Amino acid sequence: MADIIALLPDHVANQIAAGEVVQRPASVVKELLENAIDAKATSITLIVKDAGKTLVQVTDNGIGMSTTDARLSFERHATSKIKIADDLFNLSTKGFRGEALASIAAIAHVTLKTKREEDEVGTEIAIEGSQVTSQEPAVAPNGTTISVKNLFYNIPARRNFLKSNAVEMRHIIDEFHRVALAHPSIALVLTHNDNALFNLPVSNSRQRIVNIFGNKTNEKLVPVAEDTEIVKVSGFALKPEFGKKSRGEQFFFVNNRFIKSPYLHHAVSAAFEGLLKQGTHPGYFLFLEVDPKSIDINIHPTKTEIKFDDEHSIYAMLRATIKHALGQFNVAPVLDFNKDTGFETPYSYAKKHPSAPKIEVDSSFNPFVEDTTPKQRNISFPFKREKKQPQWESLYVGLKDDDVLSKPSDIDTSSAFDNVEYESDEITGSLFTTSEEQTTHTTFQLQNKYIISTIKNGMLVIHQHLAHYRVLYEELLKNITVNEGVSQQLLFPLQLHFSKPDLVILESLKEALEHTGFVFGETEEDTIQLTGLPISLTESLAGSTLEKLVRDIKEEVPDAGFSQNDLLAKSMAKSMAIKSGTTLSKEAQEHLVHRLFACKEPSVSPDNTAVLVTIDANDLDKKFQ
Repeated sequence: MADIIALLPDHVANQIAAGEVVQRPASVVKELLENAIDAKATSITLIVKDAGKTLVQVTDNGIGMSTTDARLSFERHATSKIKIADDLFNLSTKGFRGEALASIAAIAHVTLKTKREEDEVGTEIAIEGSQVTSQEPAVAPNGTTISVKNLFYNIPARRNFLKSNAVEMRHIIDEFHRVALAHPSIALVLTHNDNALFNLPVSNSRQRIVNIFGNKTNEKLVPVAEDTEIVKVSGFALKPEFGKKSRGEQFFFVNNRFIKSPYLHHAVSAAFEGLLKQGTHPGYFLFLEVDPKSIDINIHPTKTEIKFDDEHSIYAMLRATIKHALGQFNVAPVLDFNKDTGFETPYSYAKKHPSAPKIEVDSSFNPFVEDTTPKQRNISFPFKREKKQPQWESLYVGLKDDDVLSKPSDIDTSSAFDNVEYESDEITGSLFTTSEEQTTHTTFQLQNKYIISTIKNGMLVIHQHLAHYRVLYEELLKNITVNEGVSQQLLFPLQLHFSKPDLVILESLKEALEHTGFVFGETEEDTIQLTGLPISLTESLAGSTLEKLVRDIKEEVPDAGFSQNDLLAKSMAKSMAIKSGTTLSKEAQEHLVHRLFACKEPSVSPDNTAVLVTIDANDLDKKFQ
């Protein structure tokens, strides 16, 4: 039998390794930005086209590379960060495996231009699918420029797994934010399709957060700082009243490296216990500095998970630090049950000057002399009560004598009930009554949550929120599809504040939102203006509706085309639908039932949940047997 085990060719091994390192264009952005930071760059420019599918280019002003280093950088496991295995436990740099450039070059067209300050000319290398097509001297500024074009051009199957440009661009922006927040001392620029999205100058941590998430973020931040032998904690936490239902603004950095840690997140949530509204999550930007020997960052291919030697101590320290910060800045409420409120000055007397009491003494009073004069008891009241006799005559002013003073026997009872109509149920053979037969209401509300409607052989129990959800969903989806949205103009424009990443999402959905009835005004740096709203949407719900829409877009990651419109209609309909606990009039109940049965799918909600339940009369009869 012939041997069946063989060594993989280098290009196949590189493509397999690329599956771990490069999952989408955002992975390329992360690796290239980290390489630029390791090169001691102070200014980095990221240029992206078609959400990274066509081009990802990173330019830095770092130390650059020599001709030999430039060529070796594309070899597998070639790195300048470690020499021996023990160096893995004493890392202060980002990339250390030597897989990034080799994996990227295996699945894309890569061009590298680099030059050191002491060299007269630089080096330019072009690689396609791990094959070096050219290497020659070139004129280049100090630093390095790497261009990655046509990602996954030789792996069509993996390219088909990429999402729409809007989704992939959001992942790129997330990676850009993580690098920018960890390194405020580096100037960063992000350009997408020749549009400058972010231009972040050199600043401190607080200003960098404000530059990314908008000026309104500054008033939300609470400084967090603590320095111990185990860990040094710094950064900011958002005030509890600004908690969000999504987990967007939550960032952990360990030694300036972004990580995901549910364990540490639980420590932060425990510190906010009792301060957040139901269903909301805290926001934070926390930087932890620990001894590199006490952590292992090589347990995950993307290096976003870290193993700590002493997690319990860091958990306790982080929780106590955030609690102290919230209490120090009077964010946490203080309750003192031992305080005696009797010594407090009433509010009405707070600004009044005290007056000295006056004492009057009767100098002629002698307690040993008996007073023989009769004592009169004189009690004075602050007001005088007068007992008034009822004026019966005033009740009959303006009435005729024969109408009021007539005897009961004089009242004409023959015509008293001539115009009284008696209401009775008619027996009908139809399921629904006609307009002429509708003399009574056919619905009533149960617990302000369900609408009960009678039918021929029983009754219908309709969930009012889900029913309205289905009605609005079909209306909004129709308006988006056929562009027939009707809006109501606002007398005063509505100003809504969003972070810059959220504004990018709303800009991508602007056309679809206009078809539903939204009318947008001027859009400033972190403010969006609304001059018109859909008819079914109240002004008080406009902000929460758009916030929920952005949150759903982030969480559900829709694809292009119809599914994004479907998600848009679902999110808006769910926010605009009447909630359980809302009291509806009889007319509103019947109107909702009629609109529900005019829908294409009245029995299920857009989330495939039952909207109505039919209870047969025979089932009710069995309950009483």
